[in-house]
Amino acid sequence: MSLIPGEKLHYAETHFKFKLPWSLLYRPWPEILVDAPFQFVPSAEPTLWIVVRDAHRFPTLIESISIDIDEAGGSNETRCSSNVAPRQSQKIDLQIKATEQFAFYPVKLGALKPGRYEIRCKLTARRLDPTNGNVTDNVRTFNRWNYPGLRPAPLKIHVLAENPPKAPGYAAGEMHCHTHYSADHVEHGATPQVLQQAAKAVGLDFTCCTDHAYDFAYTTEDYTREAESPIPRFQNLRDEIRQLNANGMPLLVAGEEVSAGNSKGQNVHMTVLGPESYLPGLGDCGRNWLENRPTFRIAKLLEMTAAHCFAAHPMQPMGILEKFIFRRGYWSHKDLNLDASHHVRGIQFWNGIRDEGFMLGRLWWIEELGKGNFLLPIGGNDAHGDLNDTTAVSTPLFSLRHTRDHVFGKVRTVVKLDERRETRDERISLDTLNAAFAGDNCYITDGPALWWERSNAHDIKSIAFHARSNGDTGGAFRYIRIYGRKRMANGKLTREEDVRIESMVAAPANTDIIVPLDNYAYLRAECETASGRFALTSAAKAE
Repeated sequence: MSLIPGEKLHYAETHFKFKLPWSLLYRPWPEILVDAPFQFVPSAEPTLWIVVRDAHRFPTLIESISIDIDEAGGSNETRCSSNVAPRQSQKIDLQIKATEQFAFYPVKLGALKPGRYEIRCKLTARRLDPTNGNVTDNVRTFNRWNYPGLRPAPLKIHVLAENPPKAPGYAAGEMHCHTHYSADHVEHGATPQVLQQAAKAVGLDFTCCTDHAYDFAYTTEDYTREAESPIPRFQNLRDEIRQLNANGMPLLVAGEEVSAGNSKGQNVHMTVLGPESYLPGLGDCGRNWLENRPTFRIAKLLEMTAAHCFAAHPMQPMGILEKFIFRRGYWSHKDLNLDASHHVRGIQFWNGIRDEGFMLGRLWWIEELGKGNFLLPIGGNDAHGDLNDTTAVSTPLFSLRHTRDHVFGKVRTVVKLDERRETRDERISLDTLNAAFAGDNCYITDGPALWWERSNAHDIKSIAFHARSNGDTGGAFRYIRIYGRKRMANGKLTREEDVRIESMVAAPANTDIIVPLDNYAYLRAECETASGRFALTSAAKAE
């Protein structure tokens, strides 16, 4: 929800008026936006999507789109320079009759050579008469979106020369994103079909669709009206995903983001990887005003499922109003339920951006490692269909805003698959992912690959770290750092984390480092490329 200041951004919703007769954002048009994945791997054809919402209320004919493509740096002011490629321009006649509640319409761009591009789009649309479907004289032309008062911003895409680097035998995925089943007053996601196509475009092997548990409890036709049961809508998502998986890859997983009660009775969010059945969690859905108590505590929800569960954005700062109205809080050690037979498996502290929430969550994860709790580090984006950037309500009823955060597939979790699979080309499934996340070997990244493997060369127990980058992820490494924590004489871990190799500066794009375990309880690594792309490994514990 983005009903209060400080709440994170999603696609903007301009038709909700709190039952008021007015809104500065209200327009008798569907919301129309042009979106695109932020990058395209070499095998993917660059594609735009025209996103249209609420056309069932305001039927519209999208007549045409004009597309101007500039290579990065090739703005209007500079593209006449001899060293800047000329602008590519095209106008496409569409004649799309948009009459659905929510739809994505693809527009192929054709082949583009590797590089970074800015794309400016101009749409021409005409309202249809809702009584007979005839075209009216009500016509509009707008740049990229028709959001009132929001200055248009170009799409920014990166056509890759090489596939993103990835450790052999690993699978890369988006662990936190939302489909159109997450829809309410101010946000909506994308269809699973679009997310599967976008996952293929950006180079993912799997996507976990973690729709809000509370959104399943409200109807598709009217997100303010409670459904008789949330189970049919959850099952609809599962059925939709099952059909898509039968027809192709990347793998989609029907997950959930459940509002759960922490040890203080406050609402926190927990993502679930492919639960066997719907898990209730209506605590902070925002539809009950101040009645926002958790439906179930974390411990109870863990008893209700055998699926892997993860603490979602556990330390993301929030405002006083968010705490007061939605009764939201933070995760703590007690909430992990580590003494239970089924406990929280990992912490998603990287949520699309390396901000304060990332830093605080990373420190908490390291603190848990120091207690001997080898939780997995998880990265995701919490993207609500946002493929290139985010547009959202800033002040309800008054203003909108735009950022480049929380983009689908940008931060990925890369997990080691079972080596006993017959071939590397064997299809990834929920079973293989469950087995992978039961293990201890993964890394999170927005570009480079960084992973470890246990070694016993010359009868010396060691951990071999491997770092890989390429021209698209920044080339050489600004640094590679390996951290470890030793055991004291009494067998307990030291309180402060020791730095084994403080920093390898200006390391080559292909770097391998072998570190003897000695009496370390675990080792782990972090790296950053010259362009600021980052990766971090799980802890390789001594066995």
